Amino acid sequence: MNMLREVPKTVRLLCCGIFFNAVVSFTFIYLFVWLTGPRGLTVTQAGAISGIGGLGLVAGNFTGGWFGDAYGHRRALLAGAAVSGTVLSVVALLPVGVLCAALPLAQYASGVVRSATSALIAVSVPEGSRRQGFAVMRFASNAGFTIGPPLGALVAARLSFGWLFVADGIGTLLFAVYAARVLPARGAAHAPRARTAGAPRFHRELKARPAVLVLLAAIVCVDLVYRQQYCTLPVFLGDHGFDAGTYGWLLAINGGVILCLELPAAHALRRRAPLSVIGSGLLLVGLGYAALVPGASLAAAAALMVSLTLGEILYKTTATAYVADQAPAHAQGRFQSLYAGASISGQVLAPPLGGALYTLAPGLLWPLCAALAALAGLAVLWARRLRGASAGADTGPSLETGSLRRAAAG
Repeated sequence: MNMLREVPKTVRLLCCGIFFNAVVSFTFIYLFVWLTGPRGLTVTQAGAISGIGGLGLVAGNFTGGWFGDAYGHRRALLAGAAVSGTVLSVVALLPVGVLCAALPLAQYASGVVRSATSALIAVSVPEGSRRQGFAVMRFASNAGFTIGPPLGALVAARLSFGWLFVADGIGTLLFAVYAARVLPARGAAHAPRARTAGAPRFHRELKARPAVLVLLAAIVCVDLVYRQQYCTLPVFLGDHGFDAGTYGWLLAINGGVILCLELPAAHALRRRAPLSVIGSGLLLVGLGYAALVPGASLAAAAALMVSLTLGEILYKTTATAYVADQAPAHAQGRFQSLYAGASISGQVLAPPLGGALYTLAPGLLWPLCAALAALAGLAVLWARRLRGASAGADTGPSLETGSLRRAAAG
């Protein structure tokens, strides 16, 4: 409870909306099944449409912060949610040709919402409490995602897959209405930030923070590894005699451990140097995949998931907060957008690259995953030596962050 008191009320209310939106965001979990089932597409066609949608999501994450910096993060979130919700509400009625444009648009808008949400939390939470703020956001999102998939399966079974899109679309529009009510329309935290006269341009701001560049590259590498759990891991387990139920229980371990430990871990480690925490988390991701190198077993799979989950708890919240702490006020959205895009890049890269390697040389996949994550972790630990890399530990709110707290309160 002490941790929650460090997070402004506006952010806590926004996280309630994030939870609800995560509950109804089950469309893209069942998209492939819907395309190959009720819509009658081939696996190749469904894969192409799903892949195009994934590119839209990544593009929205990478560019959404630019809209927020220019027009205000609140406006970017509301516009993205309105576009995504409207398109999703009618997707089930669209012909296949139109789906190729509608799904990427909906996914792009969802990516804008994701980056705008991160930027809003970054500018609304004092610098010393940002890890806790992002941990609350992730808790809300993960809790909603835990409920969403089984609820979506129930809707599809009792009604039809088409109703999934309707529920997702209406839920996203309701989230936009709720966010408009809880996020103050006025206040420095939600208005566009003008660039200070004489301030460096964005690429120079980024170049002046080499540790952030190292971190972004490391996150791209580790996300490619991390998301193998959703593509090649179930194939690997199936090839070694484990059924879908085993895979489901492994994912349940992931969700349960995160919900139980992420909030207290963020609070307990708030005074630790952020790059040390992040680097340790990436090393744990690598250690998890190393557990599969000797071969497939239930113990190895469980060890993978526990290590992977502990690594995720350490690096994801801390990295998001670190990028926020490093960003100048007028470019907060763009910095968050770069991190958001890097942190979801594996959704596009992991299936084709992991699948190709598993097909050509299955014995190399897990050693390479372990090595790539370990190298990413070591790179982040090395980046502690770079100039300006020490920002992000909890040193207490400053005068500037105190003003942000008042702005967030409206």
